[in-house]
Amino acid sequence: MATKKSETVSIKLVKSLIGAKKDQIATANSLGLRKIGDVVSQPDNAATQGKVAKIIHLIEVSK
Repeated sequence: MATKKSETVSIKLVKSLIGAKKDQIATANSLGLRKIGDVVSQPDNAATQGKVAKIIHLIEVSK
């Protein structure tokens, strides 16, 4: 069975979490985003896509 190379997405926090809803702050923290300018690499799967959709107005996403 061939192994599939997992793709990742790069996520950068560009707006402040101050004033965001508690669940949005928790989502950003679960992705590893704490401060403006933080960049993390996450696997491109359904769970990550759901988290990104929840806080898309606070982040920039690139492949």
